[in-house]
Amino acid sequence: MLIFSPVLSLLALPALVLAAQGSAHERLVKLAAENNGIIKLDTTTFDLLTSPKRDWSASVHFTALDKKRRCGPCREFNPSWVAVAKAWSKVPSSARDSHFFATLEFEENHATFQKMGVQSAPVIMNFRPAAGPRKSAEHGTPVHYDLSSGLDAQPLAEQLSAFTPVPIPFRPPVDWTKWGTVLFFALSGALSFRFVAPVLRNRWVWAIITVFTSLVMTSGYMFTRIRGMPMAAPDGSWIAQGFQTQYGQETTVVATLYGLLSAGFLMLILVAPLQTFAFYLWSGIVFVLFSVLVSFFKVKNRGYPFKLIL
Repeated sequence: MLIFSPVLSLLALPALVLAAQGSAHERLVKLAAENNGIIKLDTTTFDLLTSPKRDWSASVHFTALDKKRRCGPCREFNPSWVAVAKAWSKVPSSARDSHFFATLEFEENHATFQKMGVQSAPVIMNFRPAAGPRKSAEHGTPVHYDLSSGLDAQPLAEQLSAFTPVPIPFRPPVDWTKWGTVLFFALSGALSFRFVAPVLRNRWVWAIITVFTSLVMTSGYMFTRIRGMPMAAPDGSWIAQGFQTQYGQETTVVATLYGLLSAGFLMLILVAPLQTFAFYLWSGIVFVLFSVLVSFFKVKNRGYPFKLIL
């Protein structure tokens, strides 16, 4: 009987390995169920989760949520991670127990961070199965989640679904703030329409809007916006020399002059025929405004020989 003991032990070894593997899997399933689908890792459970004989896959979240680490991206990304893991916990157990979500906190396990070469956070590593029907030939190398896709839950769920037995059934939560804002403005617009409608139907309102837009555009507004011109020069001067440059303040001055001149001509047409004094008054105002406009043109284009009053 003693002669056959080593032989029997060798024959029983595969069964013992399977039993150990089964107990490890059961432990991981239990740990995930205890924390809403996320396993909180330490050195032992990390080695257990990433066992070289695993027939399951895993996504591990390396993070630093401790306040003294001041990791803003970690705090911003963590709700997305929790939401995706929660969505995975709703999958039937036949698929759910073949992939695990786990979190490793830097403050609790510095050694594993160093072992895996993680020097910043957050980082997501996906470990593929090393055995079983989903075995991957590249199981020894974890696949990193591309954080350039953003810190939102939707792209995270889409990318991690490539490593899970079935797609992660994540659905973005309803943005009640957004819908509430839309509803508020919609109701406000509907209630105020009865007061706004007469204004919108008034031709003088549209005439003022049209004239104002024409004055601003013909004064060089788009020229300064497209070229990114400042309001004034660093030394405080606001008139640019030459016709290929223009400051933003020039647009305001020219538009104002054009507007005042237009108003002057309008008064000459509507009011001057009724009153002799109004004719002389508005003729003088137009003459002075034209003088200012010509002097402005003279400053901008040095060498211009003509002027009116100024």
